[in-house]
Amino acid sequence: MLCSKVRVVALGAGLLLYCQSSAFAADCQVIAATHGGHWKGEALTTSRALAAKSASVMQKKMGWRSVTMTAYQVKPDPFWKIVRPTGVPDGVVVGSFVTSRAYTTCFTGVVVPYVCTSGSKICGK
Repeated sequence: MLCSKVRVVALGAGLLLYCQSSAFAADCQVIAATHGGHWKGEALTTSRALAAKSASVMQKKMGWRSVTMTAYQVKPDPFWKIVRPTGVPDGVVVGSFVTSRAYTTCFTGVVVPYVCTSGSKICGK
């Protein structure tokens, strides 16, 4: 009786270790997409769409059957790095907009009125 209990516990422990191994766990990557527009809604929508497209491309590249996207805050990425070499100053940030799939920070642009950077963490299986 004791021997069978030991086997059950050992089998359970082995299964738990297997489930926590890297072969079973989901692989995750952080993606960021930046786009500009003549109004805030245009830049916001387009940057989120680009993030979703990047997730789809990553899924195919990695050979994942499925992916999950969760919001992940990334540093805003200006187009004109020569004008803003240290990144986006706090004074030009218009706002942050968070959904379950993307964390988007919008700021005033140099060439277009608005630029938004959307960040997501994608995990695939």
